[in-house]
Amino acid sequence: MTDEGAAAEEAFDVVVIGGGGAGLAAAIEARVLGRRVVLVEKNRRLGGSSALSIGSISASATPHQIRDGIQDSPAEHWADMALFAEELAPRDNDALRRILCEAMPDTFRWLLSLGVRFHGPMPEPPHRKPRMHTVLPNAGAYIHHLERRALRIGVDIRAATRARELIFEEGRVRGVRCEAAGVGRHFLARGGVVLAAGDFTASAPLKAQYMGDEAAAVEAVNPTATGDGQTLALALGARIVNGDLALGPEIRFVAPARRTLATRLPPWRVLAAFMEWSMDNLPQGLLRPFVMSFLTTALAPSTTLFEHGAVLVNADGARFCDENDRPAFAIPEQPGKHAYIVIDGALAETFSAWPHFVSTAPGLAYAYIPDYRRNRRDVCHQASSLAALAAKLGMEAGALDELPLSRPPFMALGPVRSVFVHNEGGLAVDTDHQVLGPGDAPIGGLYAAGSTGQGGLLLKGHGHHLAWAFASGRRAGRHAAFETTSEDLTG
Repeated sequence: MTDEGAAAEEAFDVVVIGGGGAGLAAAIEARVLGRRVVLVEKNRRLGGSSALSIGSISASATPHQIRDGIQDSPAEHWADMALFAEELAPRDNDALRRILCEAMPDTFRWLLSLGVRFHGPMPEPPHRKPRMHTVLPNAGAYIHHLERRALRIGVDIRAATRARELIFEEGRVRGVRCEAAGVGRHFLARGGVVLAAGDFTASAPLKAQYMGDEAAAVEAVNPTATGDGQTLALALGARIVNGDLALGPEIRFVAPARRTLATRLPPWRVLAAFMEWSMDNLPQGLLRPFVMSFLTTALAPSTTLFEHGAVLVNADGARFCDENDRPAFAIPEQPGKHAYIVIDGALAETFSAWPHFVSTAPGLAYAYIPDYRRNRRDVCHQASSLAALAAKLGMEAGALDELPLSRPPFMALGPVRSVFVHNEGGLAVDTDHQVLGPGDAPIGGLYAAGSTGQGGLLLKGHGHHLAWAFASGRRAGRHAAFETTSEDLTG
């Protein structure tokens, strides 16, 4: 328990809650403006969902596009983003979408200036021009370079410190009550407080409230994305927009017991530069083994497996759902919350070559059954009969005998589990990223960025969530800094 009476109190100009991409961007921008900044992160290490992402980012008018002779603009990007929304278009926040697209050319160059390197651009329909850029060597590069920059310029980073309550006095937010190792810490803000604590995919109560009980049972890719920022602001009368929308649930293979080479590569500039050159100049045959080690680890199996007859069974070998009718919602109800995808020899042959892939990173590569056999032996179980496959999986004899599969050999891919990658439920904010309270009036001193401050903006398509994290984080940090008056800075 926190001893509120003994809580240590410190004063800053700007307080940032969350140490992912959005929070680090906010802290850096506020510090560059000369403000004294503290960044509070509940985990022992920075990163958040940004570090767990695939790492792609979408932007227009980038140096990579210009190099390839692609003429593109924020206005065209803004128009193409609407194509992703489809029937949800009336729920989009067009103003925030314009802010995102207009901010990205400069934000992309800002990331380059910090040492982040990219491969691309790559196409992703319905974008009408290639805009997707993939970070090198992996998403950890974002946090490595942003954290290093933040420390160099004097951002005060407090890890293993959790925000518990906003300090609201005289009609505005004045700071944050936090806890570190059971001890209270009060961080006062002469300027603004920026909430950048991610989404709520790991909060069962918030998922149940906004998405329903089925969704509440589904796990999250980031188990610490518990909606802390949203919860803090809701206590002051803020509201969540598009809380019922999410990417997922989707089916994913369990992570390998050991990290793959692709995820262990250090974020060195020289290595990233070499990888960028290699991906632009070396034959795909030489690059494919490395790319496959990434694809078979991080991505979801294609739903076309089920359309062609693959079967889902639980740990007991029982078929438990219609595989073509929201199977990801049924997996959390099974023993151990996992399942297996069972196929026969005919399906294995079909999904060994284009156009039938097991998983893909759009614009980058496709992974097939032979790639999984080579790179993920831990999730490929094969036998000459269904009875032998059941025995290999530790199931009772005959557990798989009734499956509508006939041609040996038989294969079980898995275990697989259901996860939410991210959700769209962010706090309502204005175009300055200030959180809106009762009557949609701005709450003084309170800003939100990234998923916490998504404000109804729809971010479908690869690369838009990370783009919003960095673009909105930078803007929110600047606005929070400008809340600090000259008198505050000198006093």
